[in-house]
Amino acid sequence: MLSLQANPVLDHAQSVSAPKRSLVSRRRLLLLAAVVPLVTWRMHQGVQAAPLRWEGMAMGAPASLTLYHGGDTQGAQAALNATLAEVNRLEAMFSLFRADSLLSGLNRTGRLNNAPPEFLALLHVALDMAVASKGMFDPSIQPLWSLYYDHFVVGGNTQPPAADKVALARDLVGWRGVHLAGSDVRLARDGMGLSLNGVAQGFITDRCSEVLRAHGFSHMLVDMGEPRAVAPKPDGSAWQIGLADPREPSRALYTLSVLDQAVATSGGYGTMLDAAGLYTHLIDPHTGRTAPAYESVTVVAPTATQGDALSTALALIPNTDVSARLALLHTQPGCRAICINDAGQVSELS
Repeated sequence: MLSLQANPVLDHAQSVSAPKRSLVSRRRLLLLAAVVPLVTWRMHQGVQAAPLRWEGMAMGAPASLTLYHGGDTQGAQAALNATLAEVNRLEAMFSLFRADSLLSGLNRTGRLNNAPPEFLALLHVALDMAVASKGMFDPSIQPLWSLYYDHFVVGGNTQPPAADKVALARDLVGWRGVHLAGSDVRLARDGMGLSLNGVAQGFITDRCSEVLRAHGFSHMLVDMGEPRAVAPKPDGSAWQIGLADPREPSRALYTLSVLDQAVATSGGYGTMLDAAGLYTHLIDPHTGRTAPAYESVTVVAPTATQGDALSTALALIPNTDVSARLALLHTQPGCRAICINDAGQVSELS
């Protein structure tokens, strides 16, 4: 049976180790407040007890929960079961890894009738960010992603795909071709496809936070791809979240103190498609070019959904175009952004 484990949380984000870079891996750009390896259950009483920790997978990526349980281990296990059931339910909607997901079916047929409310809600978020970012964030990016993935990862090529193939894939990208009518979704052209990976992890984090709150948890760090800190730790202190150095992701370059906020980071170095790191998973829908590997943008936002979408869009705007980044940031109330360039310099947009 899946279970939570009890373990202490250290105060120094720099103490944590992060996954090494790989050519294709889910971006893991945040170093959460350091946690020692899982140990067996220890029973504690009171809110000052060591937190319970669960680690697993969500949307094909590492995921974790850190909960202060007040000694109610039975309630914690019930909450975990409900949370994982919610993850599975949402993955069945949004996952591109699952051929039976609603999103995969939409991409195959170009149509989805009677979409559930959560699917429509997330798609509306994605389309709203497309409008706010002037199309820099585009949920219809999937044809370009598929081209690069098939070319580099499946095909094993070292040179970029031919310009005419990029142009053909780019012609299939365009968020205005995503049509909503009530609960029905339709793609305007054959060959179009959607990816919600730029926002789904944040959405699932928010939904899991709601499930855990409904089970009585009020102090927790929920990370289903993007972390959200709900309330402070029981001692009143903030959660510490370290931002990885894009040049050496096992090292925390900057640490954030977070209370009742979410943190989302986007950067090309998390998923590099070629050995040289010239092509990454972040693709400019206007040009078909990918974002630089060794740069990142982190957004601190009221919700993980908002932070996830905004960080993706900001990372695609060149760091030389500060005015464009600021203009987009100012469309999102309650958000701030921290940028790390390829020299490891940290700056905050304001």
